[in-house]
Amino acid sequence: MGTVAASLAEVDRQQFAAGANAAIARSEVPGAVALMVRGDQVVLHEAYGQRAVRPAPTRMTTDTVFDLASLTKPIATATTVVLLAEAGLFSLRDPVARYLPAFAAAGKGEVTIEQLLLHTSGLPADNALSAYGGTRDEAVRRILEMKTERAPGEGFRYSDLGYVVLGELVAKVTKSSLADAARSRVFTPLGMTDTGFLPGPELRARAAPTERTSPDAERFFTGEVHDPRARALGGVAGHAGLFATSLDLSRFVRAILQGGKVDGQQALPARVVETLLAPRPIPGGTRAYLGSMHGTAVAHTGFTGTSFWIDPAHGFGLVILASRLHPTGKGSADRLRSDLISAAIVAASRKEAAVRPGIDVLEETGFAAVRGRKVALLTHAAGRTKDGRRTVDVLRGAHDVKVVALLSPEHGLASAAEGAVQDGTDAASGLPLHSLYGDARRPTQAMLHGADTVVIDLQDAGARFYTYATTVGYTLEAAAELHVRVVLLDRPNPAGGEIVEGPLRDADKESFIAYHRIPVRHGMTLGELARMFVAERKLGTDVVVVPARGLGRNALYAETSLSWVAPSPNLPTPSAALLYSGVALLEATNVSVGRGTDAPFEQIGAPWIDSAALLAALAHESHPGIALRAVTFTPTTSVHAKTECHGVAFAVTAPHDVRAVHLGVALAFALRKVFPARFSPQGVATLLGHRAAFDALTSGASVTAIEDTYRGDPAAFLQRRAPYLLY
Repeated sequence: MGTVAASLAEVDRQQFAAGANAAIARSEVPGAVALMVRGDQVVLHEAYGQRAVRPAPTRMTTDTVFDLASLTKPIATATTVVLLAEAGLFSLRDPVARYLPAFAAAGKGEVTIEQLLLHTSGLPADNALSAYGGTRDEAVRRILEMKTERAPGEGFRYSDLGYVVLGELVAKVTKSSLADAARSRVFTPLGMTDTGFLPGPELRARAAPTERTSPDAERFFTGEVHDPRARALGGVAGHAGLFATSLDLSRFVRAILQGGKVDGQQALPARVVETLLAPRPIPGGTRAYLGSMHGTAVAHTGFTGTSFWIDPAHGFGLVILASRLHPTGKGSADRLRSDLISAAIVAASRKEAAVRPGIDVLEETGFAAVRGRKVALLTHAAGRTKDGRRTVDVLRGAHDVKVVALLSPEHGLASAAEGAVQDGTDAASGLPLHSLYGDARRPTQAMLHGADTVVIDLQDAGARFYTYATTVGYTLEAAAELHVRVVLLDRPNPAGGEIVEGPLRDADKESFIAYHRIPVRHGMTLGELARMFVAERKLGTDVVVVPARGLGRNALYAETSLSWVAPSPNLPTPSAALLYSGVALLEATNVSVGRGTDAPFEQIGAPWIDSAALLAALAHESHPGIALRAVTFTPTTSVHAKTECHGVAFAVTAPHDVRAVHLGVALAFALRKVFPARFSPQGVATLLGHRAAFDALTSGASVTAIEDTYRGDPAAFLQRRAPYLLY
């Protein structure tokens, strides 16, 4: 058995717990078990909520046995099939009918084993329950003789029936059953002692129930397969029927991550693992035998609320087990999966190489840049040291430094306000507090009375229209006019420093949300932008930038080991900040970007959106690093406040692959194409800041044609920004 290693920071455990407990609070699941592995170690194994709520409440435990539903397909069926192929019992390119002659009926003689594995056989998703009358052999024969919906290889159609056929193929060539073959070839070698079909009394006693056995019964399926077709086939089928615990599944995940090894022993052949993981072309994209591909990760879900996520390239895997059907037969594990996968990606990305923000570096250097200075500090809630102390308190405690006033940007000192912010007093320090998002947008002589230096410590979001860059620019201008020095304490750009996206703003569109001619996603820190502003605008400001220490050019926030403190009310997570430069392009339209929900900028919606139609339109574009799903939410504020909205949610699956501005443009295009009479795109022009691109959008041009209007801007900007980079 794997032991739990204490290598995840407490904040990460809190993120997992927050995601699970939120799903429980929304009554989407009664409870859940989450297990994360890094390499060959279990680094998180937690149970949340309840295993059962009816007929009697029962606490969830980490050894709970779950009905895995469609996880049967990759874990039992696909893995056994590939093992049999490796042993030479057949080739995956062989026609199925060579081994199951009845399958040749209705023109299916050329359908291959591989096409069944990849759901490209042309078989329908399922068949009528009435087709399962009579004996098991009769029900199987009806499936084998079914017609296809389309020619083999012409399209992807997730098919339970295809995996029923694969289960029968395994039984035929091994002269046993799928249950016996999977146990002897997969579960026993991996040490998965609590995994199998038709669990016995000891496992049933630990099983999570699903829904009622009949609408008027108080008995629930517990240790008995929920899927009615698998149940009709006696509980053993290639598509469903497998039961397991999270710790058993960790052994499967560890083997896939490590070329078949678990606890240092070769449990599965390395070549089999390579075959299971290899991306394979299917109509519209790629898929592995183990499941759907998301960047470098492979994933699969089960109808009952189960799932796994395995990312060999980044060395981690995640198992999420929930019984979302208990007790009502409804529920949902979608948001639970999204939140916990995001938490796992953050945890896996976190590096212990300590990135230290500018305030820490200033402190470590004995406050040399501000020693003997009288300081006005421009800051907010995220202005903190690595260990959480407020920058204002650190400066006030420094020898030979006097803080005379505080300045705050949009959202105020607490980063919690919406709309205009008034002047006041910082209760903790007693210092006067001047707002730069109220009657004034620039520091005035009165605000800086008694100061000879403005220190800036702000956390930016990496988008041109996020107003903190403008506030920095205005402060640099005011400092030059008033002959005041500026010391900027730098922080990471949460969207990273390598990727640049979107157009340069038009020359005539300078505004508070478009201070300088930079792309929408500029890939620069505020310190680097300050250096650019001073040079390109010829400000003549005496500015010193204190760089963050240990920050790499390509580092995303989750990789810095810094705790995230929201710089504004609607950027609660680094993932929201990463998506912001694209999703926020819709903010000034009649579409909600999730403000007033618990996932701002991670979902969009409106009362008039048909989620399925929008997802279908978005499927025509690639969205690397992002998984899209249908969502319904009711925002409490902003656009469509207190009105149910339907739309699309975005889960960041591979942060370094995300092209947020491309996503934003694709969203605007799809909304206009699918809902031309309802979507009002004018607000996109304001935030995009590029007339030609907006004209292309409103003329009905493709996403590629829209992006062609500024195709050369990012590359030209990369050269232009080079002299100002610090990392």
